[in-house]
Amino acid sequence: MRVLFVSSELIAGDVAYRLKQEGCDVKLFIGDISRKDCFENMVKKTDNWQKELTWVGKKGLIVFDDVGYGKIQDQLRKDGYTVFGECHEGDKLEKDREFAQEIFAQQGLDVEVSKNFNDPKKAIAYIKKYQGKWVVKQNAHLGSMSYVGVMPDGSDVASVIKSYQKYNQSKAIETLTLQKKVEGVEVAVGRFFNGRDWTSPICVNFEHKPFFHGNIGPLTAEMGTLAWYDNNEKNKLFQASLAKLKPYLQKIAYKGYVDINCIVSNQRVVPLEATMRFGSPTNHLQSQMHLSKWKDLLWASASGKKFNLKYRKGYSIVVALAIPPFPYATTVPDYLKGLDVFFKKKLTKEEWERIHFEEVSLKKKNSRELYIAGGNGYILFITGSAKTVEHARLQVYKLIDKIVIPKIMYRMDIGEKFINNDKQLLTKWGWLKFEK
Repeated sequence: MRVLFVSSELIAGDVAYRLKQEGCDVKLFIGDISRKDCFENMVKKTDNWQKELTWVGKKGLIVFDDVGYGKIQDQLRKDGYTVFGECHEGDKLEKDREFAQEIFAQQGLDVEVSKNFNDPKKAIAYIKKYQGKWVVKQNAHLGSMSYVGVMPDGSDVASVIKSYQKYNQSKAIETLTLQKKVEGVEVAVGRFFNGRDWTSPICVNFEHKPFFHGNIGPLTAEMGTLAWYDNNEKNKLFQASLAKLKPYLQKIAYKGYVDINCIVSNQRVVPLEATMRFGSPTNHLQSQMHLSKWKDLLWASASGKKFNLKYRKGYSIVVALAIPPFPYATTVPDYLKGLDVFFKKKLTKEEWERIHFEEVSLKKKNSRELYIAGGNGYILFITGSAKTVEHARLQVYKLIDKIVIPKIMYRMDIGEKFINNDKQLLTKWGWLKFEK
C-alpha cells in the first residue's frame, strides 16, 4: 500500500518509519524547517506533498499527524481520497480551548471555567477581577509557554502572562487560554475513531509534562507517558469522559485519534482539553502496545471500517530522551545538530524495536549509525511493556542505560506517581479497576 505521510512537526514521524517496516511504500513530508533533515536514509521524503497526490492515488492512504490541515483534509475526502487524521471541526476543537469546553458541556461533560484571550493585558485584568488559581495555555504546540498557577490570588499566572506580551507582536504566541485550576489526578482517555465508531480499545494514559523529576520545572511537550489499553466499554472513567463525545465525533465524521485530558477527583471528571491527532509520545507507546499492524488500523479508521486491534496486555511506558535546546527550542541555536548517538553494547532486535525516532537520521541505509538531525532537542523515545508498572519501568531504563547521547536529559521517575499515589486514589474513588 502507498502511504503519503504529512507531518508538520514529526509528531508521529516514527509511525511513518513503522509503516515502511510493515512493507508500505511511504513518502514523508516534514513541514518544520528545523526538522527537514530528519529521517534521512530511513523513509523516502518529499518537499511538496500536494504533488504526490497522483502518486498515492485514490487507492492509497494519506496520513496527517497534526492539526491545521482540517479544511484541506475535508476537501481531500470529498475528492475521493482515503485520509486519516484531522477535519475542520476537529481542528477547532483542539486549537480553540474555549470552543472545546462549550462542546464538552453540550455533550454532558462536567466542565470548568475556560476563557480565550487575544490580548495578554485583558487576560491579566480578568485574573485581577476573578482571583483564584488559574492555568494558562496558548493554543499551539509551545508546551513550555504553559503554566499551572500556585498563588491563590492568581498573581503568579498574571506575572507569567505579562512576560508573554513581548512575543505578541511577532505572533509567536497564539490565543491565550485561562482555565480554572482543578485539583485531583490528571489522566487522559483516548481512542481511534472511523467516522462512525471506535476502532481500538480505550487507551488510558498518564502524561508527565514537567521537565524535572517529581513534576518540577517548566511544562514541556512531554517527558514520558504511562498507558494501557482497556476493552471494557463500561469503564467508568471512559463513560464519564470520551464516551460522551461519540455523537459529536459522528456528527463531524472524525477519522483519527482523539484524546481527552482530564482532572479526576472523588466526585468529578473535568475535561481540560482535546487532542485531535496523534499524541506524542503516545503514538510511540502504541507502537509498543500494538500487535496489529499500523497500516491496518489506520486504513480501517480512515475508510470507516471495523477493526479488532490486537494488543499487549499490561502496562507500557515511554521516556523521552532530549538534549539542549529542549524545551526552549525557539531561543537557542541548534548547536548540537550532527551529534552522533552511541551505544555501549550491541542491541538486540527486540531492543531496537523499542527505540522510536524523532530528530535523528541514519548515516547509511539499513545501518544502525544514528545522528542528531533536528534543531529542537527532542531526539528519541524508549518504550517497554510488562505486567506491572514496576517491571515496565525497569525494562525502559535498562535500555536507556545502553544509549549514550552527549548532554542527554530525561526523567527517571516516569510511572512512579501512578505507583505511589494515582492508582490508589483512582481505585478508591471507583473510576478505574485493576487486577490484583
